[in-house]
Amino acid sequence: MTSQAAEGPESVIASRRSKITPEREQEFYDAVLEQIRTCGYDAFSMEGVAASTRCSKSTLYRQWKTKPQFVAAALRANQCPRFSGIDTGSLVGDLRAMARAAGDWSGRDTQLLQALGHAVLQDKELREALREALIEPEISAVKEIIARGVARGEIPADHPALEFIPAQLFGVVRVRPVLEGEYADAAYLTQFVEAVVIPALGLT
Repeated sequence: MTSQAAEGPESVIASRRSKITPEREQEFYDAVLEQIRTCGYDAFSMEGVAASTRCSKSTLYRQWKTKPQFVAAALRANQCPRFSGIDTGSLVGDLRAMARAAGDWSGRDTQLLQALGHAVLQDKELREALREALIEPEISAVKEIIARGVARGEIPADHPALEFIPAQLFGVVRVRPVLEGEYADAAYLTQFVEAVVIPALGLT
């Protein structure tokens, strides 16, 4: 009996995967997302990533099996909450800080969301990974910011506009490129918060 047979198939797979360092794995993930932004999800391929990162296709297929699994892993690996840590001491200040933060990343994230397009509606794993990486962390941070504002007495917990803040912020980021052909940058989002969000909450 060989040593591989003695270890069993799971040990063999783990051994193969261990050859990919975390740094190399992140290089693959970065290549995945960049190719999607550039070419779109439909044109993205395991072969393209293999070529751009100078590795064999078999290495990628052995690790991630399918294109949706590879993209989902890349999304989860690049999760980076943009609103976490925002705490200016007031709800108005936090909303303005959120607008600036959203503007800093809106271009790349909007580009990625647009490129994924219909694919996220067709593939459940891809859809869940997108929510975990780009949507749920930000919504959670927004809810924490609102909760602090309520706790400070700046706004009542039952204010009818509170539940729509995430939809307002994420909505304008997604829609401006469609309506005006430009990304919602920090200046635009700050103006939006000042003109729409803050008045809707009755804040000054």
